[in-house]
Amino acid sequence: MPEILLAPFHAVSQLTIAGGPFVIWILVAGVLMWTLIFERLWFFRAHFPSMVKSLLDEWQGRPEHQSWMSHQVRTAMISRLNGAMSENMPVLKVLIPMCPLLGLVGTVHGMLEVFDSMSILGSADARTMASGVSKAMNCTMTGLAVSVTGMYPVFYFQSKIRKQTELLADRFSF
Repeated sequence: MPEILLAPFHAVSQLTIAGGPFVIWILVAGVLMWTLIFERLWFFRAHFPSMVKSLLDEWQGRPEHQSWMSHQVRTAMISRLNGAMSENMPVLKVLIPMCPLLGLVGTVHGMLEVFDSMSILGSADARTMASGVSKAMNCTMTGLAVSVTGMYPVFYFQSKIRKQTELLADRFSF
């Protein structure tokens, strides 16, 4: 049973060894990305409904809804909710394209190792070249895989924020 639980850690350590130091940075970015994704899920499930309820109660408790000042208060309330929903989204939007770029840097690093070994040996040793190319491809694969896993959640949150903002504008009636 412990072997099954330790298998993912073993796989990550093997990938890190095979891909070099840039794989570690890609995995750190992936952990940060998924931490923020789970934080957003928690926000929308646990915190957002109570936030909407309290602001709607505050809006309904206002004596009038037709004046210019009431319209500004309504706009500020919707904006506050939109800001709370959009929190951490810029960081997620940066992490998604950053992972393949880190993979690309790792790829270049691996290819430079190939060229260095060729220049040191004075010839193209197939085993040394294969090792460097393998390291380069592991970086590329890891960067793309981590990035792809975060694309759908970011799209989901963007559409949810847009939809919720429209629904909130309807719920804060005049």
